[in-house]
Amino acid sequence: MNIPNLITIGRILLVPFTIWLLISEEFGWAFTSFILAGISDGIDGFLARRWKLQSELGAYLDPLADKALLVSVYGALGIIKVLPAWLVLIVITRDILIISGVLLAWLLDKPLTMKPLPISKVNTAVQIAFAGLVLGALSINLNAKPMLIAGTIIVAGLTILSGAYYMRNWMSHMNLDAKKS
Repeated sequence: MNIPNLITIGRILLVPFTIWLLISEEFGWAFTSFILAGISDGIDGFLARRWKLQSELGAYLDPLADKALLVSVYGALGIIKVLPAWLVLIVITRDILIISGVLLAWLLDKPLTMKPLPISKVNTAVQIAFAGLVLGALSINLNAKPMLIAGTIIVAGLTILSGAYYMRNWMSHMNLDAKKS
Protein backbone atom coordinates (compact mmCIF):
# COMPACT_ATOMS: atom_id res chain seq x y z
CA MET A 1 0.00 0.00 0.00
CA ASN A 2 1.40 3.39 -0.96
CA ILE A 3 0.36 7.02 -0.45
CA PRO A 4 -1.36 7.49 -3.84
CA ASN A 5 -3.45 4.35 -3.22
CA LEU A 6 -4.37 5.57 0.28
CA ILE A 7 -5.48 8.90 -1.20
CA THR A 8 -7.57 7.03 -3.78
CA ILE A 9 -9.17 4.91 -1.05
CA GLY A 10 -9.94 8.15 0.80
CA ARG A 11 -11.65 9.40 -2.37
CA ILE A 12 -13.75 6.23 -2.50
CA LEU A 13 -14.73 6.75 1.15
CA LEU A 14 -15.72 10.34 0.30
CA VAL A 15 -18.41 9.10 -2.11
CA PRO A 16 -21.10 8.11 0.44
CA PHE A 17 -20.42 11.29 2.41
CA THR A 18 -20.87 13.42 -0.73
CA ILE A 19 -24.11 11.63 -1.59
CA TRP A 20 -25.42 12.07 1.94
CA LEU A 21 -24.66 15.80 1.69
CA LEU A 22 -26.55 16.01 -1.62
CA ILE A 23 -29.58 14.13 -0.36
CA SER A 24 -29.53 16.30 2.79
CA GLU A 25 -29.50 19.35 0.49
CA GLU A 26 -26.19 20.56 1.94
CA PHE A 27 -25.20 21.71 -1.52
CA GLY A 28 -22.28 23.93 -0.51
CA TRP A 29 -20.65 21.10 1.40
CA ALA A 30 -21.45 18.61 -1.37
CA PHE A 31 -19.77 20.93 -3.89
CA THR A 32 -16.76 21.28 -1.58
CA SER A 33 -16.55 17.49 -1.19
CA PHE A 34 -16.75 17.04 -4.99
CA ILE A 35 -13.96 19.59 -5.51
CA LEU A 36 -11.88 17.92 -2.78
CA ALA A 37 -12.30 14.57 -4.58
CA GLY A 38 -11.11 16.17 -7.82
CA ILE A 39 -8.08 17.73 -6.15
CA SER A 40 -7.19 14.45 -4.45
CA ASP A 41 -7.44 12.69 -7.84
CA GLY A 42 -4.86 15.11 -9.22
CA ILE A 43 -2.62 14.74 -6.18
CA ASP A 44 -2.60 10.93 -6.18
CA GLY A 45 -1.86 10.87 -9.90
CA PHE A 46 0.93 13.41 -9.53
CA LEU A 47 2.53 11.52 -6.62
CA ALA A 48 2.28 8.19 -8.43
CA ARG A 49 3.96 9.57 -11.55
CA ARG A 50 6.50 11.82 -9.82
CA TRP A 51 7.84 9.19 -7.43
CA LYS A 52 7.09 6.20 -9.67
CA LEU A 53 4.55 4.79 -7.25
CA GLN A 54 2.19 3.45 -9.91
CA SER A 55 0.80 0.07 -8.97
CA GLU A 56 -1.56 -2.52 -10.38
CA LEU A 57 -3.91 -1.84 -7.46
CA GLY A 58 -3.84 1.88 -8.23
CA ALA A 59 -4.56 1.20 -11.90
CA TYR A 60 -7.84 -0.42 -10.82
CA LEU A 61 -8.68 1.80 -7.83
CA ASP A 62 -8.27 5.18 -9.53
CA PRO A 63 -10.86 4.73 -12.30
CA LEU A 64 -13.12 2.91 -9.81
CA ALA A 65 -12.99 5.93 -7.49
CA ASP A 66 -13.70 8.31 -10.36
CA LYS A 67 -16.65 6.28 -11.63
CA ALA A 68 -18.05 5.67 -8.15
CA LEU A 69 -18.12 9.41 -7.47
CA LEU A 70 -19.46 10.42 -10.86
CA VAL A 71 -22.18 7.78 -11.11
CA SER A 72 -23.20 8.37 -7.50
CA VAL A 73 -23.40 12.15 -7.93
CA TYR A 74 -25.50 11.78 -11.09
CA GLY A 75 -27.71 9.26 -9.29
CA ALA A 76 -28.20 11.54 -6.29
CA LEU A 77 -28.89 14.55 -8.52
CA GLY A 78 -31.55 12.44 -10.24
CA ILE A 79 -33.05 11.32 -6.91
CA ILE A 80 -33.40 14.92 -5.73
CA LYS A 81 -34.82 15.78 -9.18
CA VAL A 82 -32.15 18.26 -10.21
CA LEU A 83 -31.23 16.15 -13.25
CA PRO A 84 -33.78 14.28 -15.36
CA ALA A 85 -34.05 10.55 -14.61
CA TRP A 86 -33.46 9.68 -18.29
CA LEU A 87 -30.03 11.38 -18.21
CA VAL A 88 -29.06 9.53 -15.04
CA LEU A 89 -30.20 6.30 -16.67
CA ILE A 90 -28.04 6.97 -19.76
CA VAL A 91 -24.94 7.76 -17.66
CA ILE A 92 -25.34 4.73 -15.40
CA THR A 93 -26.34 2.33 -18.20
CA ARG A 94 -23.23 3.17 -20.24
CA ASP A 95 -20.97 2.26 -17.34
CA ILE A 96 -22.93 -0.92 -16.58
CA LEU A 97 -22.66 -1.97 -20.24
CA ILE A 98 -18.90 -1.36 -20.31
CA ILE A 99 -18.31 -3.28 -17.07
CA SER A 100 -20.61 -6.10 -18.21
CA GLY A 101 -18.80 -6.34 -21.54
CA VAL A 102 -15.40 -6.59 -19.85
CA LEU A 103 -16.69 -9.25 -17.43
CA LEU A 104 -18.35 -11.24 -20.21
CA ALA A 105 -15.20 -11.15 -22.33
CA TRP A 106 -13.22 -12.37 -19.33
CA LEU A 107 -15.73 -15.15 -18.59
CA LEU A 108 -15.59 -16.28 -22.23
CA ASP A 109 -11.79 -16.39 -21.99
CA LYS A 110 -11.43 -13.42 -24.36
CA PRO A 111 -9.99 -10.87 -21.93
CA LEU A 112 -10.22 -7.33 -23.11
CA THR A 113 -7.57 -4.70 -22.46
CA MET A 114 -9.44 -1.55 -21.54
CA LYS A 115 -8.00 1.73 -22.69
CA PRO A 116 -10.02 4.91 -22.55
CA LEU A 117 -11.05 6.03 -26.02
CA PRO A 118 -10.55 9.72 -26.93
CA ILE A 119 -14.34 10.21 -27.04
CA SER A 120 -14.57 8.62 -23.60
CA LYS A 121 -12.00 11.03 -22.18
CA VAL A 122 -13.99 13.95 -23.58
CA ASN A 123 -17.21 12.42 -22.24
CA THR A 124 -15.78 11.96 -18.76
CA ALA A 125 -14.38 15.51 -18.70
CA VAL A 126 -17.75 16.92 -19.78
CA GLN A 127 -19.63 14.77 -17.23
CA ILE A 128 -17.32 15.98 -14.45
CA ALA A 129 -17.53 19.62 -15.56
CA PHE A 130 -21.32 19.44 -15.80
CA ALA A 131 -21.66 17.80 -12.37
CA GLY A 132 -19.35 20.46 -10.92
CA LEU A 133 -21.34 23.27 -12.55
CA VAL A 134 -24.63 21.84 -11.29
CA LEU A 135 -23.24 21.43 -7.76
CA GLY A 136 -21.72 24.91 -7.89
CA ALA A 137 -25.02 26.44 -9.05
CA LEU A 138 -26.89 24.59 -6.29
CA SER A 139 -24.36 25.73 -3.69
CA ILE A 140 -25.02 29.40 -4.42
CA ASN A 141 -28.73 28.90 -5.18
CA LEU A 142 -28.29 30.04 -8.78
CA ASN A 143 -31.13 29.43 -11.23
CA ALA A 144 -29.17 27.92 -14.09
CA LYS A 145 -31.98 26.47 -16.19
CA PRO A 146 -30.42 27.25 -19.61
CA MET A 147 -27.09 25.72 -18.47
CA LEU A 148 -28.94 22.65 -17.18
CA ILE A 149 -30.77 22.15 -20.45
CA ALA A 150 -27.66 22.61 -22.63
CA GLY A 151 -25.49 20.50 -20.31
CA THR A 152 -28.06 17.72 -20.18
CA ILE A 153 -28.21 17.53 -23.98
CA ILE A 154 -24.41 17.61 -24.37
CA VAL A 155 -23.80 15.00 -21.65
CA ALA A 156 -26.51 12.72 -23.04
CA GLY A 157 -25.14 12.94 -26.59
CA LEU A 158 -21.51 12.35 -25.60
CA THR A 159 -22.43 9.52 -23.25
CA ILE A 160 -24.43 7.73 -25.93
CA LEU A 161 -21.67 8.29 -28.50
CA SER A 162 -18.97 7.04 -26.13
CA GLY A 163 -21.06 3.99 -25.23
CA ALA A 164 -21.62 3.23 -28.91
CA TYR A 165 -17.88 3.33 -29.62
CA TYR A 166 -17.18 0.99 -26.70
CA MET A 167 -19.89 -1.40 -27.91
CA ARG A 168 -18.47 -1.34 -31.44
CA ASN A 169 -14.96 -2.09 -30.15
CA TRP A 170 -16.27 -4.82 -27.84
CA MET A 171 -18.20 -6.50 -30.65
CA SER A 172 -15.13 -6.37 -32.91
CA HIS A 173 -13.02 -7.91 -30.15
CA MET A 174 -15.56 -10.66 -29.44
CA ASN A 175 -15.86 -11.50 -33.17
CA LEU A 176 -12.09 -11.58 -33.72
CA ASP A 177 -11.85 -15.39 -33.52
CA ALA A 178 -14.87 -15.84 -35.78
CA LYS A 179 -13.17 -13.77 -38.51
CA LYS A 180 -9.99 -15.89 -38.28
CA SER A 181 -11.89 -19.14 -39.01
